[in-house]
Amino acid sequence: MQLEAPVLATERLVLRPYQWSDFEAFAAYFASPRSEFTDGPVSRERAWDMFAAGAGNWRLVGYGAWSVERRDDGVHLGLVSLNPPMALPEPELGWILWDGFEGKGYGLEAAQTARDFAFASLGWRGLLSNIHRRNTRSIRLAERMGCTIDPGVLPPDPATDRVYRHPAPDDRYNMSSL
Repeated sequence: MQLEAPVLATERLVLRPYQWSDFEAFAAYFASPRSEFTDGPVSRERAWDMFAAGAGNWRLVGYGAWSVERRDDGVHLGLVSLNPPMALPEPELGWILWDGFEGKGYGLEAAQTARDFAFASLGWRGLLSNIHRRNTRSIRLAERMGCTIDPGVLPPDPATDRVYRHPAPDDRYNMSSL
């Protein structure tokens, strides 16, 4: 079992364990109206609880959250996380980019990297993303990843949320057998 987030690198990004210096950006995001689709806004104290949980999940369940930074200059862009199945029947993949970093493909690159880790390294066969129906940026990102709404999974808040299913590895990688 993983006790800390492994470092995963892509051409442009590094997904790495949380660091103390990441908390200020995390708390600022969760204090702002931008966090309305991701359980915010919340107090600084509640943001700390959420931050610590993302890091601590690695020790408790063997997966959790990563900070996402730009590889060429180390700028902290946001986070991506594999979340335990508390409100959903399967683990969830989530992503957040801090203000000013959207629209550059960072979210897609980070989310795909985390998803690939879940399937290849953890051996998962299923992965969900719970997305607020008004969170159009996250819906577009999920759709770009090949996700579709799973009508068989009840969202935590059926009035506002939609659960997107990520394509299983065989659905994405076994195209040669067609």
